[in-house]
Amino acid sequence: MTETANIRFVLVAPSHPGNIGAAARAMKNMGFGDLALVKPQRFPDPQAEWRAAAATDVLEKTRVFNRLEDAIADCVLVAGTSARRRSLPWPTTDVERFAAQATAETGPGPVAVVFGRETSGLSNEELQHCHVHVAIPADPAYPSLNLAMAVQIVAYELRKATSAAEPPTTSGDVGWDRAPATAAQTAALLAHLERALFAIDFQDAKAPRQTMTRFKRLFARVRPDETEVAMLRGVLTHIERAARNPVPSRTITSK
Repeated sequence: MTETANIRFVLVAPSHPGNIGAAARAMKNMGFGDLALVKPQRFPDPQAEWRAAAATDVLEKTRVFNRLEDAIADCVLVAGTSARRRSLPWPTTDVERFAAQATAETGPGPVAVVFGRETSGLSNEELQHCHVHVAIPADPAYPSLNLAMAVQIVAYELRKATSAAEPPTTSGDVGWDRAPATAAQTAALLAHLERALFAIDFQDAKAPRQTMTRFKRLFARVRPDETEVAMLRGVLTHIERAARNPVPSRTITSK
């Protein structure tokens, strides 16, 4: 199998091993082989192998994680599939547009596509770990798709986009000057930001409201690079230090 791009398919808490096998088969049909599972109810399992057919090599390489954050930690772009509207709007696109974006961004690091539970999809908290939400156009009267069907559609669009993409330029176009921050680096920045907000009494632990959710959405839109994350964390460190050891305010007088 020749893998077409640095794309990771992540299944969160799949309940039936047959769906895992069918998803692996759908991936291999389109040339993808990086499958990650988050807290599967049954895996490994003979039913997964049976449904995978000739894609058991994908199952053999499949990694299992206890947390979604660990499954996507090294990824530079994370997309969560969702068919429901959320109370807080998030950057959203359709699967075809996402495929074009993902194909263009696989150079600096892995791109993850996250699929939720068969019955309830991804939780709001899980979706907040994603830079963008991806919708598969379906009839509003019945938009629910089988897990393996959803994987097949996304994999197909990604293969189309990969096949249509021009070969990367080797000269003249140097691209961005720094690598994009990974999901783990952005998550660490957000945790640091929350600590700093508590330190300066901006955030109330008893009534946090949606402050951090909105900051997560902000950074999902901006998608800072590694250097920008390091700069912001340096600023936050100085804010925490100043909160612990306040200095008298200085008055600037003109001469």
